[in-house]
Amino acid sequence: MQVTNVTAPDGLTLAVQEWGNPRGAEILFIHGYNQSYLSWLRQFGDAALADFRVITFDLRGHGASDKPTDAKYYSHARWGDDIAAVMKATGLRRPVLVGWSYGGNVICDYLRDYGAGSIAGINFVSAATKFEQRFLGPGRDHQPDMFSPDLATQITGTRGFLRACFQRQPSVDDFEIMLAFNMVVPPPVRKAMMSRPRNPGDMLAPLRCPTLVTHGIDDRVLLVGLGEFTAATVPGARLSLYEGAGHAPFWEDAPRFNRELAEFTRTANAPAR
Repeated sequence: MQVTNVTAPDGLTLAVQEWGNPRGAEILFIHGYNQSYLSWLRQFGDAALADFRVITFDLRGHGASDKPTDAKYYSHARWGDDIAAVMKATGLRRPVLVGWSYGGNVICDYLRDYGAGSIAGINFVSAATKFEQRFLGPGRDHQPDMFSPDLATQITGTRGFLRACFQRQPSVDDFEIMLAFNMVVPPPVRKAMMSRPRNPGDMLAPLRCPTLVTHGIDDRVLLVGLGEFTAATVPGARLSLYEGAGHAPFWEDAPRFNRELAEFTRTANAPAR
């Protein structure tokens, strides 16, 4: 893995990682709320994805990226700019964007400002693509405690939220790693990300690129109905539902997810007939 830093248009530093085949078709992974590039550990080095050039990064406010606490740094336009900056700095020509959870909002922000002309396709993974109360699961009930200035309350809320992300729970060792990188995100950043304007879902119906929608049937953070809505709204989108999986199907059934992503990426990059 190669690690580098990319400067966003507003001066923030984003931690970026590259792995895989430097000459392969391109995939850009975008993690979710309160997470890290380490969320994709079960994609690193998997044989199904070994032929692809893969870029991951820590969202602003997360992981090893800069973490300003002023809410102005988390408006919708900032996220789209970050994707464009990472693509430019790493020389991505036509990647597939893979957005998990809040990463769906980030992809929509990018589409709103930059369009889909420079991407090969999109994989929405249990992704926030439109804000509606009917799509929100009980796993989000832990978030108010995650905003607390009291450390013990933060930890309790973060543990509860992280547990709610999985139907098939991680091992003790894996959960400890996840809790560690979740706790790196400061409470003011967590709160600022949730105070952004609500995603109206306006980027779905006009979308004209190959789209795969992946969703766990037992998702308790963003209910499966959101994945079904996304797939029904994006023209030509394919829906892949994971029985027995929660909010993190790429972790809970990594072999299937990796195979499907590889197949989708190859198809999205195939010459038009």
